[in-house]
Amino acid sequence: MVHRRGLILVFLSLMMAVGAAWVANRWVSGQLVTKASAAPSTQLVVTAAMSIPIATKVEGRHLRLTAVPEGVVPTGAYTDLAEVEGKVATTSVARGEILVTERFATHNRGSTLAALVADNMRAVTVRVDDVIGVGGFLLPGNTVDVLAARKGKDRRAIIETILTNIKVLAVDQTAATDENDPVIVRAVTLEMTPKQAEKLVKARTEGSIQLTLRNPEQEDIVPEPVKRTVRRPTPRKAPTDSSVEIIRGTDVKKTKTKS
Repeated sequence: MVHRRGLILVFLSLMMAVGAAWVANRWVSGQLVTKASAAPSTQLVVTAAMSIPIATKVEGRHLRLTAVPEGVVPTGAYTDLAEVEGKVATTSVARGEILVTERFATHNRGSTLAALVADNMRAVTVRVDDVIGVGGFLLPGNTVDVLAARKGKDRRAIIETILTNIKVLAVDQTAATDENDPVIVRAVTLEMTPKQAEKLVKARTEGSIQLTLRNPEQEDIVPEPVKRTVRRPTPRKAPTDSSVEIIRGTDVKKTKTKS
């Protein structure tokens, strides 16, 4: 009796597994569009099956093929799932977006953060506290200015802005976040040119630095040169000597005067 009940349970388990596999297969078939089922006036492109955060390595579960009208396919759109699998998203991608080449980078080795660094740029990490890190409001994707403070020869503090509009690549070990609440971090990774990196390291050696959060919509305003009119002093004429004749009867006398 016990043996028979065990066989029934095994049979029911197999039936449930087959049913689950059939349902999953039907769902996957409904999500993917094949070239044969695409209308003649449409083209298959790769879209995001779910949200893809920045610095995420793309996997098959993130992707699906979608048929769209040929006239609306953007330049650089992927048409094959294999073309984008394994790449790293350089920006956040919303669900349903058409994936294009300029928003993904090739990831061969190392961390995914390395794929986010633009050509000819460098990633530099600076140690921060709750003050330098703008009270924890720094998030990946923000832009900041870097202020350097040092003491001059007269022991007075000298403060100057050494870098402007610097992109924040990561905070601590996080390169993407959906949270907007302030989080105190210990390190901030910035993207800059090699020359800017040298200037930052020099400023840290000579004194301290402070990060200031920028409005992402604001552009740097280059002050116009101030035109100053220099007035030349009018040269004063040197006094000229003149003479006056004084006649008294037959006596004539000349006297020199200065004008």
